[in-house]
Amino acid sequence: MPELPDVELYLHALRPRLTGQRLNRVRIASPFLLRSFDPPLSAVEGGIVRSLSRLGKRIVWHFDHELFIVIHLMIAGRFRWKDAPAAAIPKKVGLAAFEFDSGTLLLTEAGAKRRASLHVVRGESSLHAIDRGGLEVLTSTRDAFAAAVTRENHTLKRALTDPRLISGIGNAYSDEILHAAKLSPLQLTSRVSPDELARLHGAAIRTLTAWRDALIAESGDAFPEKVSAFHEGMAVHGRFGKPCPVCGTPVQRIRYASNEANYCPTCQTGGKLLADRSLSRLLREDWPKSLDEMDQHLAERRR
Repeated sequence: MPELPDVELYLHALRPRLTGQRLNRVRIASPFLLRSFDPPLSAVEGGIVRSLSRLGKRIVWHFDHELFIVIHLMIAGRFRWKDAPAAAIPKKVGLAAFEFDSGTLLLTEAGAKRRASLHVVRGESSLHAIDRGGLEVLTSTRDAFAAAVTRENHTLKRALTDPRLISGIGNAYSDEILHAAKLSPLQLTSRVSPDELARLHGAAIRTLTAWRDALIAESGDAFPEKVSAFHEGMAVHGRFGKPCPVCGTPVQRIRYASNEANYCPTCQTGGKLLADRSLSRLLREDWPKSLDEMDQHLAERRR
């Protein structure tokens, strides 16, 4: 799922292409995409895109008369830009086409499930009603961040990825933030010290800013074609079994529901291996508690 740095990358590419341009026509290929009916989609056709902004992980197009298009890419939604003013919508993955005199913005989604959404809303109050209410980290104070993270008693991983608490962070960058802060993804927010919260706040700002700036610099003026949650240079996310760039310890992974957490035992958990739910049920008391126990367990299996 595109998260804050990835959405900012799209905004960097979309602003010079759409701002001040007339949206001539919208073609919808998937009936599941449009999630609103009043005002109708036709209300924005012929309108000028005055600006674009981010609302959590959503991209907002601003029109006159307080009209807004709000697009949530969810997990597999992506944008493509074609210089042709009436480009064809790709078969199978195509959801919609937004036609401008200068080109066509295509919205696609891989996979069979259609989760990406498009809303047309009128009025600031209607726009804010879509907002999940999470804190914007990059403009937050240390105290506001600490209050948001500890509002409910969750694991740090869940708190960072809950859009009601923190805005714009998902599975990928939460792994990177927690690694940078040297904190366990399963540490409960009720047990986080003020110093640890301050460290987490700083790590969140540095991580998100660094990746936003790096992605924009890499893309330059070109339209980003391969926006992904996995990036070369990440410390732990998507790097299971590979060495931690800080200490060299193999990165570990726990899976739960449809998500996962990647972490370094040495940097984040004092050498302790976090119990994966499915493997813990299988191994029970044989579940290794440390890397040394894991190595011993693997050695015994090889005999």
